[in-house]
Amino acid sequence: MNWSEIEFEKLYASPSKNGLTRPTRVRGSGHKMINMGELFANDRIGDIDMELVPMNDKELSTMRVEPGDLLFARQSLVLAGAGKCSLVTKADEPTTFESHIIRVRLKREIADPAFFHYYFKSPICRIRSIVTQGVQAGIRGNDLKKLKVHVPPVSEQRRIASILSAYDDLIENNRRRIQLLEQAARLLYREWFVHLRFPGHEHVTITDGVPEGWEKVPLSELCTDVRESANPKDLAPDTAYIGLEHIPMRSITLNDWGMSSEVNSNKFKFAEGDILFGKIRPYFHKVGFTLVDGIASSDAIVIRPTDSHLYHYVLFLLSSDEFVALASKTVREGSKMPRADWKFLLKSEFKCPSETLLDLFDDAVKPICGQLRNLALHSQQLTQARDLLLPRLMNGEVAV
Repeated sequence: MNWSEIEFEKLYASPSKNGLTRPTRVRGSGHKMINMGELFANDRIGDIDMELVPMNDKELSTMRVEPGDLLFARQSLVLAGAGKCSLVTKADEPTTFESHIIRVRLKREIADPAFFHYYFKSPICRIRSIVTQGVQAGIRGNDLKKLKVHVPPVSEQRRIASILSAYDDLIENNRRRIQLLEQAARLLYREWFVHLRFPGHEHVTITDGVPEGWEKVPLSELCTDVRESANPKDLAPDTAYIGLEHIPMRSITLNDWGMSSEVNSNKFKFAEGDILFGKIRPYFHKVGFTLVDGIASSDAIVIRPTDSHLYHYVLFLLSSDEFVALASKTVREGSKMPRADWKFLLKSEFKCPSETLLDLFDDAVKPICGQLRNLALHSQQLTQARDLLLPRLMNGEVAV
């Protein structure tokens, strides 16, 4: 490999920018904002759900993202997350980014954004050299622009990016299929258990919102939280670790995770199929089921239904808009890290359908969840294959 090295800033089309700060009280309407959650959950950021925030005319002209922009995480609770780089692939509507993110826009004639997106994942990149550690790990924009990077000819950059993008295109296709399958299952849940248009509803009497044969029970009778603590040092280093940064918004399929070797403090164990509920800022809607055994951040609640025939009902109940809205109302006002009050939620009452209806729902959504699991694990395999190829392309071991 005989690539030149220059300071990263020399590839900038315009100065890098840190994003906007928006307090919780003004969020909910306006324009899309890429938060740290989206950055950590998506290597390529396109048409995904995001929070909405207000923006003035000046911000709309200077603080938007464009396809090809690189976004870097300024801070992370774990060392591996600091400097994490994602690529904006689509921005059909005005979209901004939050203050913990650095936006970099490159000169396309000499720097292919997709190539540098992969470059910052490769071993030859020296971004770890600018990571500082305090309460949180982080990078500074001034250090990022001075970082020395390798710059192959742009034609070679594009060939390398094309090879690696082929894997990500397949992963993206799986993501879209997951999205459609989840939507179908959620619609069925809403139709049967929110709108009460379940099979045979025409012949069932409903009293105070509870159909005949159903019960209203506290959440504690439907599920329980598991608090089995584990020290990452006592586990195999490749044990799956799921932090809030790995849990996507509004998706029940937890298809991303790190490794226990990346964290130090005690975590909670989870088993394959357990449900994780992100209790910090519950309005981020981070709820899903696990695909493997592993450990989770203490900022996520590990949940198991009290009975196997309740599994899919509990999964979609906890991930429903209604439950997330209730959880969001339990957070303490003004708290820096607002957490859902799980004790209150366990005491709250929810409808429990008849066993016959639970079995019918299970029959309908169990195959869907099986497909979700298969697609997610396929994406994991594609990710591993891409990540094995990445360093070989970057160090010249594989010629292009």
